[in-house]
Amino acid sequence: MEKTLRIVVDAMGGDNFPQAPVEGAVQAVKASEGFEVILAGKEEILTEELKKYGYTGERIRIRDCREVIEMAEPPVHAIQTKKDSSIVAGLSMLRKGEADAFVSAGSTGAVIAGAQVIVGRIKGIRRSPLATLIPTEKGVSLLIDCGANVDARPEQLIQFAQMGSIYMENVLHIKEPSVGIVNIGAEDEKGNALVKETIPLLRERKDIRFVGSVEARDIPAGGTDVIVTEAFTGNVILKMYEGTASMFKRMLSTTLKSSVRGMIGGALVKPLIKKALSAYDASEHGGAPLLGLKGLVVKTHGNSKAAEIRNSILQCRTFYEENVNGKIEQAISGGEA
Repeated sequence: MEKTLRIVVDAMGGDNFPQAPVEGAVQAVKASEGFEVILAGKEEILTEELKKYGYTGERIRIRDCREVIEMAEPPVHAIQTKKDSSIVAGLSMLRKGEADAFVSAGSTGAVIAGAQVIVGRIKGIRRSPLATLIPTEKGVSLLIDCGANVDARPEQLIQFAQMGSIYMENVLHIKEPSVGIVNIGAEDEKGNALVKETIPLLRERKDIRFVGSVEARDIPAGGTDVIVTEAFTGNVILKMYEGTASMFKRMLSTTLKSSVRGMIGGALVKPLIKKALSAYDASEHGGAPLLGLKGLVVKTHGNSKAAEIRNSILQCRTFYEENVNGKIEQAISGGEA
């Protein structure tokens, strides 16, 4: 009998709890088969929220947790002291084999700290990076690291490139994905000490199709499948992406509403505009997996709506079915790192 995947969702995390996690879970189980969702949080709140969507099936159950880790709390202290929180409980279920994946829109620091301490890294993995898909003219690229390790060493960036390549090949089915490193110019002699030291090491790798440096302005064009950097730069790129997309939408709306001609033209091209802008909707791609762990942990935006939670849950199923963790472990333990 085929195993049913068990996905824990932090139902008390993020700006839109409990609505977004609960509604996202309901949407996910209605959209696909082969998994169940465990909502971690205060049982009475989640039970009432489930009633709003009329769900009475058996594929969603509740893991009662009485504590909540707030966004502003010191991450390590929160993980150590709030053992009955939805984040700690969910990660503990993953470590004990009671669940196969964990999804959270809660405190990024707490999720990352808890994942490292409770779930643990695959043997040989030096750091676990957050990897998120960002839209480009050619589809999507994987930005790695975008939030977990603000300081990194060359050997860690090499592993980021390895793990990113495995992810893109198995989850997005891109054969021999190209890898680039974020830099301030195309020439190898440019960049800071970390980039200059990492580039020749990447060129030596036989398991990585390294294509050279990538400038920030070239990222939206989709020049490479995997974009490698440390988390400080990666997070700046990600936030700039999100801010630019929001600004463009606001400017477009304001311009079209500024005149009768604009409103008429806007009505005519609205379906085309909606289709174009949908490519820049982060919710379509799910969350950011924390790669290199002994279990699957996916971090979604703090302001995630139900659609992003739904897609993050479905993303977990693909990740699990393609055995991404097993392939990462094989690559690292096989002497490739």
